[in-house]
Amino acid sequence: MTLGQVRRREASDGPVAVVPGRLSLIVPVYRNEENLPALIQALHDLSDRTGGRLEVVFTIDGSPDRSGERLASLLPTLRFPARVVFHSRNFGSFTAIRTGMEMASGELLAVMAADLQEPPELVLQFFEILETGETDVVFGQRDSRRDGRVSMLLSTAFWSFYRRFIVRDIPPGGVDMFACTRQVRDVILSIEEPNSSLVAQLFWVGFRRSFVPYARRPRAVGESGWSLSRRFRYMLDSIFSYSDLPILLVLWIGVAGVALSLLFAMVVIISRLAGFIDERGYSTIVLMITFFGSLSLAVQGVIGSYLWRTFENTKQRPLRIISGVIESDGQA
Repeated sequence: MTLGQVRRREASDGPVAVVPGRLSLIVPVYRNEENLPALIQALHDLSDRTGGRLEVVFTIDGSPDRSGERLASLLPTLRFPARVVFHSRNFGSFTAIRTGMEMASGELLAVMAADLQEPPELVLQFFEILETGETDVVFGQRDSRRDGRVSMLLSTAFWSFYRRFIVRDIPPGGVDMFACTRQVRDVILSIEEPNSSLVAQLFWVGFRRSFVPYARRPRAVGESGWSLSRRFRYMLDSIFSYSDLPILLVLWIGVAGVALSLLFAMVVIISRLAGFIDERGYSTIVLMITFFGSLSLAVQGVIGSYLWRTFENTKQRPLRIISGVIESDGQA
């Protein structure tokens, strides 16, 4: 077996040119070193089943393990064209996907997680649907998952809330895999918003959509880098970037609080005039101060979240920094 030609891509090379007939698969990589052998084998199988049309773009999103180094060493042995893009630090999975979409040369693009919890063969179904020309975006719709009970409960609660109040078209179990045409890719890349949700963007831009049901697999190797804090931040970005619901909730809570306060004041005044109150209500005053003080802080927190995102958008900093790109022609 010969080794494929590997070269470093420079900024002077310009944007990635579109290759007619090529299919691009974007794989964000973060803490997936142990999973790489199984991932590469799955990608080789996909490449063989596409007749050599598949290109894979790996985005190393500041991974603290040796995922990037191992992929770089494996590049010459790959049987498909591949590109490994290194972020200068961790910018988040959605930003990693955007970078992969930017560096892809295919007419059709798909996204797959490196942990193989989503069936890789779904990618082939996505491409087949897109090639009919009857749809522009294909989403994987989770019918079931084998995560822990707490994780499943929190995920179900979040997506139920998100589906009801934020994006009504989103599947009940959320979205982890998708594929799209080059046109949709260009529109998504034109949205340069930090602290946003790529999934919400895909539904916001519209286009014709299709859904493919699947069962999510348990993770076979390693641990997920999708921690509770990352999930909480994702929840905030998904809500604050695409809905004014928190502001409206705070508004109505404030209106209800004012109405209750006026009603309470009337009751106190009448009771005082009728002689039912002999002493000052120390406990009541303390409770009311505590309640409305906490409400005031909540209001400031919600408004501050929106102001912070507005401030972030005015900075016009790059969404990511690429520290290096290496690519292989896949002629191993």
